[in-house]
Amino acid sequence: MRIVFATNNQHKLEEIREILGDSFEVLSLRDIGCHEDIPETGDTLMMNAIQKADYIYQHYHINCFADDTGLEVDALNGEPGVHSARYAEGTDHDSEANMTKLLHKLEGIDERSARFKTVIALVKEEEGIETIRLFEGKVEGNITLQREGSEGFGYDPIFQPTGYDHTFAALGLDIKNHISHRARAVAKLADYLKNK
Repeated sequence: MRIVFATNNQHKLEEIREILGDSFEVLSLRDIGCHEDIPETGDTLMMNAIQKADYIYQHYHINCFADDTGLEVDALNGEPGVHSARYAEGTDHDSEANMTKLLHKLEGIDERSARFKTVIALVKEEEGIETIRLFEGKVEGNITLQREGSEGFGYDPIFQPTGYDHTFAALGLDIKNHISHRARAVAKLADYLKNK
């Protein structure tokens, strides 16, 4: 089965290909010649994931899945949430600026519980009808007082998953990819696709 993962992130692509195995040919946006800026204007992770997957399905007529991920901090009423990648004003995917802003907002606050959440939207044709299926993965943890570790990306240096003594960035990619929010959502997607 050929399916598009609406990303050009090589790390994410390799992780998904490994999990889904040889039964699936997982294509990137580059593989199908998609160089457009796909809209992400939703108010929730779910809406953004659906928007991206449906855009590819409508424009390229191929089964597709897309993900959106956010960090939710309880003391900040769920911020940064859907705005995680652009949390620091005037930036886009500037991890250092985003972490600096988050740590600044949490100064003096002891309650630092948080979670990473990934939502995957799968848009595919089933018996001639376009269907949308959703898969969610999350991992609970805390925001640390300072950065630790150099692996991973985004907020990994300041997120310590529950049950571990180090941040995602210090645990290493093997452990992170096994226990992460994305890994959990992808496992649900893989189970669904393999059983169809």
